[in-house]
Amino acid sequence: MATNNDLNRKLRMALVGGGQGSFIGRVHCTAAVLDNRAALVAGALSSNPERAKASAPDYDIPATRAYGSYQELIESELSLPEDERIDFVSIATPNFTHFEIAKAAVEAGFNVICDKPMTFDLAQAEELATTVDQSNVVFAVSHNYTGYPLVRQAREMILNGELGEIQAVRSNYIQGWLRTRLETDEQKQAAWRTDPAKSGAAGCFGDIATHAYNLGRYMTGLLPAEISCHLKTFEEGRQLDDYGTAIVRFDNGGLGTVTASQISHGRENDLSIEIDGTLGAIQWRQEEPNQLVVRANGQPRKIYTRDPNAPFMNEAGASACRLPGGHPEAFFEAFANVYRSAFDAMIDRAMDREYERRDTVFPNVHDGVEGMYFIQQCVASSAENGAWLPLKHERARR
Repeated sequence: MATNNDLNRKLRMALVGGGQGSFIGRVHCTAAVLDNRAALVAGALSSNPERAKASAPDYDIPATRAYGSYQELIESELSLPEDERIDFVSIATPNFTHFEIAKAAVEAGFNVICDKPMTFDLAQAEELATTVDQSNVVFAVSHNYTGYPLVRQAREMILNGELGEIQAVRSNYIQGWLRTRLETDEQKQAAWRTDPAKSGAAGCFGDIATHAYNLGRYMTGLLPAEISCHLKTFEEGRQLDDYGTAIVRFDNGGLGTVTASQISHGRENDLSIEIDGTLGAIQWRQEEPNQLVVRANGQPRKIYTRDPNAPFMNEAGASACRLPGGHPEAFFEAFANVYRSAFDAMIDRAMDREYERRDTVFPNVHDGVEGMYFIQQCVASSAENGAWLPLKHERARR
């Protein structure tokens, strides 16, 4: 089979961010090339031009396409022949820079895969979404946990009615790495996440609660109605929240909770979700991603394992697998599934075929806007002592 079917070539990738000392840049690169459908050919790897170019050999980016800024990258790539220039830009920078980079890439006609939160604030997110609407680019947001096979398995089970009407959703994202003020020790990842000038209005809730909320929305398809939230900064001197909990009212009458912490001792990256329906319930944990617990009263507890050949696996779950059962798949593969789904749309665009832009299996610009609305309303609710505020944005999708 030809690479990317009738496109018959790899998609050409540029990475913005991801220079020396970055965690997420390497993840983006690994995920993008995992299925041999893309090649990293260009980059602007740091806001510091010298560091940007010095980081290029780490990614095997040729010196001629190692750019000192995203502006130089876009301008130079546009000047190349169409059969040489990049197809898409992956943005792996702190979120206060996302808007300007993404908007410039979209306006230049390049597809985009952007880290979350999508922008610094809601106004930027809405403007960026309008820019995407006015283009024909593919725009994905790397809510990577939606790519786990058993998350997609559960999503299809729920949307097919196997759990009945969904009445309760409990999403938690618990970490402990900010139990002390690492931001004062020149720890780069902690420093920008706790700086309101770079992280935005929320800390912990902007960084990880957005994942927990998105996961519940993605798996259930329930549309939100209202939210009440309490945010707290427990570490003295820190400027943004490091703990919070929210209650969500869904438009079907169901309730959801979102709790996020970055100050819980001994917790690493414990994203988990429980969903209760009238016919059954499911439970999934990111730290044990190859198991999905399914429960129903009067029946033994069932543990679905990630096995593409098992009779209980549905098409959504099986198609997200790469290995047979018993061979663990985890973070890189889930991240790569977001890329793989977006690649399918990019190829359709390149071949001048119609492709879905709103109701995609991968998180898109609509989900990015909703994530920023979630952050805004959580902060506003907390400032009003947990007041109930609207949560259904016009771009919310099932």
